[in-house]
Amino acid sequence: MSRAMLAVVPSIAAVKPAPEQPHRSQVSIKTQKKASGSSTAGFGAKKREPLWQCVKNCGACCKLDKGPAFPSPEEIFDDPSDIQLYKSLVGMDGWCIHFEKSTRTCSIYADRPYFCRVEPDVFETLYGIDKKKFNKENSTKKLAVAA
Repeated sequence: MSRAMLAVVPSIAAVKPAPEQPHRSQVSIKTQKKASGSSTAGFGAKKREPLWQCVKNCGACCKLDKGPAFPSPEEIFDDPSDIQLYKSLVGMDGWCIHFEKSTRTCSIYADRPYFCRVEPDVFETLYGIDKKKFNKENSTKKLAVAA
């Protein structure tokens, strides 16, 4: 071997061991998390509940006559004027008369009736879904709508 090659190879004596650090017991950390009742997901982040958000141009709520598998207006509403208003919005094809199919938007969105609003108060009143469960219920359920 030449001297040039020997100069490139590091000497084993030159490598120093890392200083000793106290070891943490992984078992005790897991036990502490269980005892404290904290639940984590991923990299120690707290588990978050799904957040309900409407999808723009969806129109699922605008299909008003969904057929016999779904509750009728009489089963949903207590107030006869709500029943009458709901029925007056149903077009010949079962879709709301204010739903623009070509753009999938509502022509009266800013002034739509309360029952057209996907909000915790409305869902608690009409469907008995607790406000605390609103996001979870709406995020995990699929609306059956035929376009």
